[in-house]
Amino acid sequence: MTVLVLVDADNLALGRLRLVADALSGVPEEQLHVVVAGSARSLEATDWPTQAEVVEAAGWQRADVVLAEAYEKYADREGPLVLVTGDGDFSLLASRHGGQVLVISGAPSSRLRDKAKVIDPAMVGGEPIKAWLRAVLD
Repeated sequence: MTVLVLVDADNLALGRLRLVADALSGVPEEQLHVVVAGSARSLEATDWPTQAEVVEAAGWQRADVVLAEAYEKYADREGPLVLVTGDGDFSLLASRHGGQVLVISGAPSSRLRDKAKVIDPAMVGGEPIKAWLRAVLD
């Protein structure tokens, strides 16, 4: 099983992004497909796992388009999905996804909370992210 991780690097503070990257680095490469999109400044400020597909996408909604295309291309519609974002742009995707969904955010839209588990790594650290990943991959 593979977990698809979609990261909008411009929607989370640097400290949160680093906690996410650290939590992902503990998962074997073959169990994750990570796509990170955002401005060059946001992308370069974090050491992403080596297997991550990092796409510079600056400007209004460009990162969202990259991540939506990645979902269409890579998602197992019944498999686990991680959305690293703060806005509600992916609430419809999260609610319609057939598998388990984790949202990592500092201030998630209420629409993202409907079906997904929500974790704020700044409040609880990276361990809950690691625990969620272990649970869905076991």
